[in-house]
Amino acid sequence: MIQLDAGQLEVLLAAYFWPFVRIAACVMTAPSFGARFVPARVKIALAAAIAVLVAPLTEPAQVAPFSLAGAIVTVQQVLIGAAMGFVLQVIFDSLAMGGQLLANSMGLSFAFNVDPQHGASTAVVGQLYMILVTLTFLALNGHLALLEALVDGFKTLPVGASAFHEEHWREVTLWGRQLFEGALAVALPGMTALMIVNIAFGVMSRAAPALNMFAVGFPITLMFGLAIVLLGLPAVQARFGDLFAESLALVRGLLNAR
Repeated sequence: MIQLDAGQLEVLLAAYFWPFVRIAACVMTAPSFGARFVPARVKIALAAAIAVLVAPLTEPAQVAPFSLAGAIVTVQQVLIGAAMGFVLQVIFDSLAMGGQLLANSMGLSFAFNVDPQHGASTAVVGQLYMILVTLTFLALNGHLALLEALVDGFKTLPVGASAFHEEHWREVTLWGRQLFEGALAVALPGMTALMIVNIAFGVMSRAAPALNMFAVGFPITLMFGLAIVLLGLPAVQARFGDLFAESLALVRGLLNAR
């Protein structure tokens, strides 16, 4: 029978527990992996499986797990993993927000359905964009790129090393502006075109006051909006590809910082 003393148990715990904490924090916050429809047990099992494979390839931290320093290391790993997932999640939410802005402009602000990614009601155009970018993310092997960056991060930023510096946390915080920049980049062309259509209807209503512009204008605005959504799908995919490359570069840059 294999017998382990307290020192050996602490070594095993340090070798597997802290990689599991970082991986679990990333899985819980990353897109697709951290979706609401994915059960918590599946997320934990996935993080544990990855940790079992990664831990033998990493250098264990020379810190006692049951100590104040061990608690600090645990918090550091949670913050590192959560920051990685946050950087990627922002680009998904930005495109979904752009779809919601476009839906409000084309008269579909009342058409909501449940978003399985977040478990909340979302405009249909935003949900369409979310499905599109999720499929694009999987088609580009984004999930594999995320796992590769996560595994490589244990070599460039090993457990027990100092966490991100102040400037790196500032980069993560400033990355949140992509939530608005990405949304405007996706929705602004369509919103501008629909505004021109609404201005044209306003001129027509002044020229023919007896014409019921609500009954006539709403279907036409909706048709223009759907045409804009259809024609803008390639641009949405291209914008997502650019944002994903930038976010992955930011994640790798953070993990390469010591």
